[in-house]
Amino acid sequence: MARHTELGLSRQTRTILIWMCVLISVNQFGFGAIVPVIALYAEDFGVSQTAIGLTIAIYGLARFLVNVPAGTVADRAGRRATLAIGGLTTVVGTVICAVSPTYEVFLIARFIAGAGAAFVLTGGQIVLADIASPHNRGRVMSIYQGVFLFSVGAGAWPGGWLADRFSLSTPFWANAMLAAVVTLLAWFLVPETRGLRDASVKRSPAPVPMPFAAQARLLAATPGFLLISVVSFAGFFARTGGLFNVIPLLAEEDIGLSPDQIGMGIGMISIVGLVIVYPSGALVDRFGRKAVIVPSMLCSGIAILGYGIADSYTAFLISSAFWSAASGISGAAPAAYAADIAPPGMTAPALGIYRALADFGYVAGPLLLGVISDVLSPESALLFTAVMLVASGTVFALRAPESLPSRPAPVINREPVKGDT
Repeated sequence: MARHTELGLSRQTRTILIWMCVLISVNQFGFGAIVPVIALYAEDFGVSQTAIGLTIAIYGLARFLVNVPAGTVADRAGRRATLAIGGLTTVVGTVICAVSPTYEVFLIARFIAGAGAAFVLTGGQIVLADIASPHNRGRVMSIYQGVFLFSVGAGAWPGGWLADRFSLSTPFWANAMLAAVVTLLAWFLVPETRGLRDASVKRSPAPVPMPFAAQARLLAATPGFLLISVVSFAGFFARTGGLFNVIPLLAEEDIGLSPDQIGMGIGMISIVGLVIVYPSGALVDRFGRKAVIVPSMLCSGIAILGYGIADSYTAFLISSAFWSAASGISGAAPAAYAADIAPPGMTAPALGIYRALADFGYVAGPLLLGVISDVLSPESALLFTAVMLVASGTVFALRAPESLPSRPAPVINREPVKGDT
């Protein structure tokens, strides 16, 4: 991790960042453990590809519906409470997943687990916005995002191994135990940051609280807010619809890979992503958010196509590494962009609405790509995804303003010289 003096963090905010990295590492390691088996677990109920996609989409639907309330809870009850509620809710949902006797019960359990994830992920991004400033936000969020990505990938191989050695339900039990650890970390060890940002940054008086509809209109009128939400929507669409749904089944049926091998391939994402994510954050703070976001979207589209033409385990691993590099380039840049443009006093609502719009991709991706796979082919679904990634990146490049403010010029105190009058 970079030295705190390089990040511009105080001892207090550095401690907060460390604990948040520990918390999100545990949370995402548990989530990563079930990534290789979600589609396979649902398939055991004897349902169609579209129904399998629904088990992933409903998780995203819960996040979509709960992100904004989670932002409200973070403002009213505090960040620690939001994170703890998320961990506890995830425990309940994941345990029910592990013991589901029918497809319908599994769907309900996935919705509950998704609601828990909304509280944890939204609360985490709000904490980072609290402790960072525009000129170090890219690096601070990239450290967090690097831990996030590494943990998802690192959990995928143990999850696949547990499924191979025991049963497809075993990774869900592991996820539930880790979610319980998240709850304890949030409540007992993560410091409260509500009010920290306003106390450390000179601002005008806080605006009068607005109803949700007024907040939504204000954010929709904020230049770049809808465009960055579309970019994140496309990224989530590709990750959950392609990487979590279509690609594991394509790898099993067309290449003949086992859950263990699929988990290893998805786990490859963690390696390249961890190496790239902090340099990406430095680039974001140095050259701006757009200079990193746009190439990432274009390269991600190419990476998705690589999965579609992979015909061996080696090709699958290469595609995973390329996807990791492409997605790791942007790191936390989209979230940093959204935090940059949040109106004064609206950080939590802005990030809640931003995550809700982005998480709608979590809903649409698995459903739409499941239908395309059933009607046409999995390869057609991946081609559609690649086009969406490239198109959203191109529109963002052409229409979105840069959100990184210019650094103030240094004040030069010129010593008076002899002869000055």
